[in-house]
Amino acid sequence: MGVDMYMVSIITRREKLLALVDALGEVGVKGLTVTHVEGFGTQLGVKERYRGVEAEIHMFPKVLVETVISRVPVDSVIETAKKALYTGRPGDGKLSVSRITKTVRVRTGETDVAALRNPDEPE
Repeated sequence: MGVDMYMVSIITRREKLLALVDALGEVGVKGLTVTHVEGFGTQLGVKERYRGVEAEIHMFPKVLVETVISRVPVDSVIETAKKALYTGRPGDGKLSVSRITKTVRVRTGETDVAALRNPDEPE
């Protein structure tokens, strides 16, 4: 019987990235992928003034943080991320969790949980 694997995707403010990375590391998350993205949620956009001209901003800079986990409880990752990201203002972020059915380490051909672990760690 296989071990459950999950992809956790988190979109949040760029300025919260380091706090998120530190908090996830404390609960045992070992690897992350970070992508700088732009988007908007329910706030849709805001009007700002730039050099006296009113401009409507529709896209906001964000980061997308993704990790695949198997050993760390997914609920622990969710709660940790929520605590690290919370400001109470719109734009704190969204978390999505998907079940992963297959993972392959290209270099070695290892699959599933073996593909996720550090090769230098004992099993």
